[in-house]
Amino acid sequence: MTTREQGPDALRALRAQLDEVDTRLVELAARRQQLVSEIGRCKQVDGRQLRDFRREREVIDRIRVHAGRVALDPVVAEDLFKRLIEASLTRQEQERIRLAGRGEGRHALVIGGGGRMGRWLAGFLDTQGYHAMVADPAIDDNGRDMFRDWRSAPLDAGVIAIAAPPAQTARVIDELAKRRVPGLVFDIASLKTPLIDSLQQAAAAGLRVCSLHPMFGPDTRLLSDQHVLVMDVGCGEAVDEATALFADTMAQVVRIDLDEHDRLMAPVLGLSHALNIAFFTALANSGIDSGDLAAVSSTTFRRQLEVALDVAGESPALYYEIQRLNRHGAAIRAALGEAIQALSDCVDRDDADGFAGLMRAGRRYLDRLGATRSARPDSA
Repeated sequence: MTTREQGPDALRALRAQLDEVDTRLVELAARRQQLVSEIGRCKQVDGRQLRDFRREREVIDRIRVHAGRVALDPVVAEDLFKRLIEASLTRQEQERIRLAGRGEGRHALVIGGGGRMGRWLAGFLDTQGYHAMVADPAIDDNGRDMFRDWRSAPLDAGVIAIAAPPAQTARVIDELAKRRVPGLVFDIASLKTPLIDSLQQAAAAGLRVCSLHPMFGPDTRLLSDQHVLVMDVGCGEAVDEATALFADTMAQVVRIDLDEHDRLMAPVLGLSHALNIAFFTALANSGIDSGDLAAVSSTTFRRQLEVALDVAGESPALYYEIQRLNRHGAAIRAALGEAIQALSDCVDRDDADGFAGLMRAGRRYLDRLGATRSARPDSA
């Protein structure tokens, strides 16, 4: 009897077998995670780095070869194992942080802890072994570890992190300096120009303060390949303490000058945000129905759309501040306008050579950018 003749009974039987395979896959993945934890502890005892790129490459190459032997697409096998490796690294990183126990049960206060990055920071400090408290006007006050007004929280905390808009952050720093709080103080603002005076005056007054900028979003779980910018505002001890918070992670801590931060953020944040806002604004004003675009979208369009969707879902107030408060922002927006005009001029004048020149110049710049990234230790 053929499978077609067997009908519904055969389909049910095959689906039952498939369910068994799926269940077994999950069980094996769980067992893999258990082994990963044991390997992570061995690495920590031996003082080894968490990430071993050579070992990862060996695993992927071996899996691709084996996939070919069992008639599985090697690309599918590689994608599956890259996800498993990322999950493994995330587990090892989080367990290493917990085992290090840098917080030793001390208090840590996140001012602005009700926001997305504030919640991430509170969770990160909690994993470090701190007793994390949050203060935010948008949360319910329980008088223990959640406070609507940060002034009501214990200000003798070992760490006070500020995850608030720049203008508010400056006021908080000023008041913390007046209160002479004893712990490490740092902000994670996306712009530093509005904070420079407050930060430097606080350091001069004796506050253990520095400035941080995590270059990733609140959904980030694995810190490998992620950058954390650290700026000295006049207290080297605070810089060392803040850097130590990430010592047991795979994040790349980059020290930069406070005055240099916003110049670099103009293209990194300001330009990328402006480009995507211009992109979805042009789409919205194009007169083309979004459903029609979805039906014919290309690979490049879908990739751009994914980034634009992320930007569109962010806080307009925060993104406005990033554009408005950066004194270098006007120049980079002007450069964007000039680039679009140069592109239009080449097309309108039927200047194919000029158009190709734009692409070649851009490719050379991006090649240098890629080479710089590849030369860094985290890309070895």
